Order: sequence, then C-alpha cells, then structure tokens
Amino acid sequence: MSTPTKNVKSTGRPARALAVLALILVGLLATALLQGATSVRLGLDLRGGTSVTLQPRASNDSNKITSDAIDQAVSIIRQRVNSLGVAESEVTAQGSGTNRQIVISVPGDSGRGVVDLVGQTAELRFRQVLAESAGTAGAGSDSATPVTGVTATLNAQFAALDCTNATSRKGTGADAPSDTIVACSEDGAFKYILAPAEVVGRQVSKASAGIDTQAGSQWIVSLTFNGEGTKAFGALTARVTSLTSPQNQVAIVLDGLVQSAPSINEAIPSGNAQITGNFTQVRAQNLANVLKYGALPLAFDRGEVQQVSPTLGADQLHAGLLAGALGLLLVFLFSILYYRALGLVTVGSLLVSGGLLYLAFLVLGKNIGFTLTLAGIAGAIVAIGITADSFIVYFERIRDEAREGRTLRSAVESGWLRARHTIVIADMVSVLAAVLLYFFAVGGVRGFAFTLGLTTVIDLLIVFIFTKPLVTLLAKVNFFASGHSLSGFSAKSIGSKNQMAQHKSEVSTEGVEG
Repeated sequence: MSTPTKNVKSTGRPARALAVLALILVGLLATALLQGATSVRLGLDLRGGTSVTLQPRASNDSNKITSDAIDQAVSIIRQRVNSLGVAESEVTAQGSGTNRQIVISVPGDSGRGVVDLVGQTAELRFRQVLAESAGTAGAGSDSATPVTGVTATLNAQFAALDCTNATSRKGTGADAPSDTIVACSEDGAFKYILAPAEVVGRQVSKASAGIDTQAGSQWIVSLTFNGEGTKAFGALTARVTSLTSPQNQVAIVLDGLVQSAPSINEAIPSGNAQITGNFTQVRAQNLANVLKYGALPLAFDRGEVQQVSPTLGADQLHAGLLAGALGLLLVFLFSILYYRALGLVTVGSLLVSGGLLYLAFLVLGKNIGFTLTLAGIAGAIVAIGITADSFIVYFERIRDEAREGRTLRSAVESGWLRARHTIVIADMVSVLAAVLLYFFAVGGVRGFAFTLGLTTVIDLLIVFIFTKPLVTLLAKVNFFASGHSLSGFSAKSIGSKNQMAQHKSEVSTEGVEG
C-alpha cells in the first residue's frame, strides 16, 4: 500500500529573502568603499606593529612600586586597549619583583597613538588658580603679587617657566596633590601657579565625551563625582566664587598639564563637572576613556617606541591558509559526490558566506579596530564545519520527507520545519561558547572567539535567507523534481520506499528461480 502524498504550504517567499541578502551584501560593500576599507587589518602575528616598554616610577611617597600596583596597572591598561575595539593587542608585565616592566604591543602603524593613550597616568586634579600669566619665559615676573602659600622660590620658577618650549608641556604627573605647583596649559599659551588639589581623579565615578550644545559644536568631557568628590567639589566652588580673577578660577589638571581653567560664577553642589578646551572628537573620547577606567597607580617613564616584526613567518602563514583552502575544497568535493547537483547549493552557500564574512572584516576593521590573527583564521576554519553541518541537517531532512512519499516541493517545506530548530539550537551553542570565550579569555583566544561567533551568526543568516530559499526555487525545476539521477533526489539517492520495495521484489524473484 503506497503512502499518500502530503503537501505542506511554503513557509516563505524565496525571491524576497534573496533580495534581502543582496541588499545586505551591497550595503556592506558600499560601506567599505565609502570608508576606504580596502584590505583586512592584520594582527601582530601576521603584520607586526608597535611596541613600547613602560618603566614604573613612584610619583610620590604614597605610590610605591609593588607587584600589586604593577598588576593593577596592567589590568587598567588592558581595559583601555580592549575598549578601543578588538585590536588583538598584547599587554604584559615582564621581569620580577619591583623591577618589572609593562610591555604594550599594538598591531599596525597606528599603534603609536594607542600606546600614547593607554600609557597616560590620568592623574586628574582640580586646583584653585593663584596666579596666571602668558606662557612665555619672563612673563609674570613684574605682576606677580604675594599670594598665601606661594614662596619666593616658586614665584621665581613661575617667572622662568617657558610653556612655549615643548619639554615644559610633557606633563609627567609626578606632583603630589598636596603641593603648590607651577604648570603650563596644554597648548602652552598660559602658565599658572596652582594651589594644592582639593578634588582628585579617584573621586570621579563616570566620564563621557559629548558636544556642548550651548557652545555650538565644541566637544567636552563630562564628569560625575562620587559622594566624597561631590562634597569636595561643592566646597571648592563655593569658596572661590566670590574671589577676584584669577583666584576665582579652578584649573582642571591632567598629568601635570592644565586642560582648562574656567572661572567659577556659582557653587556647583550637584557633583557634575565638565572639562572644556579645544577638543577634537577623538581627543575628547580618548580622554573620557582614560578617565573612565581610572588612574594608573604608578607613573611611568616611557622607553623607546619601536616597530616589531610579525611573530609568524610567511611559511607558517601560507601553511595555515593552505590548510584552510584544502579543508574547504574537501567540503566542496564531499558535497558534490554525495549530494550531486544539490551539493552546488552547499558550494554556493559557503561562497556567499565567505564573501559576507570578508566584507564584515573590512567594515569592522574600520569601525571597531578589528584585526585578523592566525587564531581568528582558525576560528573561521572551524566555522566551515559548523556551516556544512547546517546544510547536511537540512538536506537529510528533505530526503527523509521524500522517503516517506512526499513530493519534492512538499519535502523541502516540511523538512525545513523540522531542520531549522536543530540548526538554530546547534548554532546558538556555538555562539554561547564564543561569547564565554571572548569575555573570559585574553590575547589571541579572544580573536578566535570573536571570529567563531561572527561566522556562526553569518551561517544562521545564510541558511535562512539563501540556502532555504534557493532549495525552494530548485524544487520547482523539473531536473530536481523528477528525481534525475544526478539531481541528488533520485530514488536511489534517497532510498525511497518504492525503490526498496522494488529491490526486495527482485531479490525474491531471483530466489524462486534458483
């Protein structure tokens, strides 16, 4: 008795799904071209980059060089690097005891700017301005009036300070908060005598960059103080608001340089403040990023910044790429030999998936600093197997449905209803593993996890908006629907009941004749 043919209504519109995929590809390509992203950014092991050694130095008696302080500095610097994107940078402590150094290695030619950012000590202090003058040497020598807490020696240092000299604007941050100091503005236009700090960086709880709407398009850095900082900043602003200039100014000092010295017109008890200045967007965001992750527990003397060569030779790289290409070729051959013409769907899906992944690498490299390492390549190669598994699950479901007597069109739809749940669950397991690896690992493992997660998500996208719609369209083609011997849906390929019954009948007949 034959099994009745069952029909299942189509679960989607294949043409629309394919159109969505085309729009995604075109959108990514256009984004890459408009941003000038023409090549994938490579990591330290493939391209080389910039390396710098930071030698710790105690900025005062309260900040002593200890192993714990160095470990804390490594953690803060690593957070700053990671906040800039998936850059595959390396932050390590080398040496032993108090002689340990911090080595920062950043991929590519832009590493010097990243090293400059993450190596900042970020000693933020709010100090009352006691005296202000032009930044040239000799300025202030005639007009300086006696101020409480300012010695003759300090007045002499103030008069001799030449802020137009770049060496005067290095900003070591080695001053103690309790000191009365002389300091330059960041641009060298002004110099100041500053009172002891009344608010310091550890009292900042939040920092963010934004545009000051009242000043047009000027970028600012907004700060929020904790309870202790709110009280201290409120008392400072309340005390100086009634004084005359320049004593009514509060200098915002970062690493020994005055970022801004605004006049205080009223007390600010809210615990919110702003750092203003001639900030560009990048500079404001970098400053907020440094302050967000806290001040380094030590000051550092920067060693020589140098370019580093790739840690992997060309032979190892070519061997890895060759292994990936051979693996992909074997998947292609298996698909064609086992699934015949249907295997071309696997080949096409993998090619489209590879194109989408390459465009994603270009766009992400430009926008979040993603860099590809050998570990990332390994993640992409592993994902080839995950992607092939999705196709095999779906194709075998179709064959199961056809084996039960359904027409090919019906088998494509009913097989999809059963296969998609399995595909989604399997891919979600891979994504979950990638997420856990990314957040709980460091170094190259994070690159592997990121690439594995990205390629798995792309696999889901391709299966839903390319593989399934394409199979739906092919099921309407007579070559596949009629069960041609090369289609992958012949009676012999799927082992249908009719074929098996015919085979049993032939065996039985041969036995009787014997």
